[in-house]
Amino acid sequence: MLATGAWFKNTVCALRDGEAALSTTVGDLNTPEACASFDQACDEMRVWLQAPPAALACDLHPDFYSSRMAASLASELDVPLVTVQHHHAHIASLCAEHGIEGSVIGLALDGVGLGTDQTPWGGELLRVDGACFERLGHFRPIALPGGDHAAREPWRVAASILYALGRGAEITCRFADEPGAAMLVTMLAKRLNCPETSSAGRVFDAAAGLLGISRRMSFEAEAAIALERAATRHVEAHGWPGPAEWRIADDGQLDLLPALGRLADVADADHGAAVFHATLVAALADWAMRAAERSGIGRIACGGGCFLNRLLATGLRSRLEAAGFQMFEAARVSPGDAGIALGQAWVARSVLEN
Repeated sequence: MLATGAWFKNTVCALRDGEAALSTTVGDLNTPEACASFDQACDEMRVWLQAPPAALACDLHPDFYSSRMAASLASELDVPLVTVQHHHAHIASLCAEHGIEGSVIGLALDGVGLGTDQTPWGGELLRVDGACFERLGHFRPIALPGGDHAAREPWRVAASILYALGRGAEITCRFADEPGAAMLVTMLAKRLNCPETSSAGRVFDAAAGLLGISRRMSFEAEAAIALERAATRHVEAHGWPGPAEWRIADDGQLDLLPALGRLADVADADHGAAVFHATLVAALADWAMRAAERSGIGRIACGGGCFLNRLLATGLRSRLEAAGFQMFEAARVSPGDAGIALGQAWVARSVLEN
């Protein structure tokens, strides 16, 4: 197998005789230089394979440079092309790393990945079994005023949360120094350029924006990193606070809106950040354990870039293991997009075996 990874933090993976080789991180495929490095990584992996690949695997998103290259090479070699949904690949990567055969409950939390319904996913509860997966639930969708701009400006996501809480009148006051605040309210009211996403990453951004920890980001996940640091300061000094409220709907949707509303009224940002993490840990554990108990699956795999957050990962592990569940997380391979290619190769192998 040859798997070409995703767009961000791209790596290429080759699978041969049960052994996986993962390239060094190419980076984000948004420059000619990065794409040239990606091409070189593919060539090196093909040399390592010592034979033409039996199949190519890539992300479900057809417009990634990595996906287009995989499609082209599969056509050239006349071999199958296996497209793998982004979050399926995150959980499959964990299955590959830990040698897990059979079903797992997966918590896949990251910034964004194209879903099978062609909408942006990012906070997903899955059941994964090799080549197959089922979406059991997802985070309550958040409107992103300005689309991609909101992914770089947490104040926009915070404003979206206030509007969803029926507190839209507060937006222009709270963000009075933002020139676009009034226009943003109009956009939310009319649903203009406000795509929705289930992204867990955007929930972190919303919390950071509501607490005043981050308004704009100069690098990826800056808001989430600052939020974790603030929470860690509080936890180390005062211990874990109690969680705020969350809801799980009958359709499996996890709604953190009540907790985010509480953060909007917290004066101490470090305390608020700790409450956010405590809530997320408790809510994710509840969400995953309900699914595990319904399905009779005792293994819970946690992947996606949000699990680079050690406060989240250790808190969740403590809860799950205390309740008698096995938690699997990345150890040798990144939980983020740099590990996606391994998951793609694992899924492609399962497809061909079946």
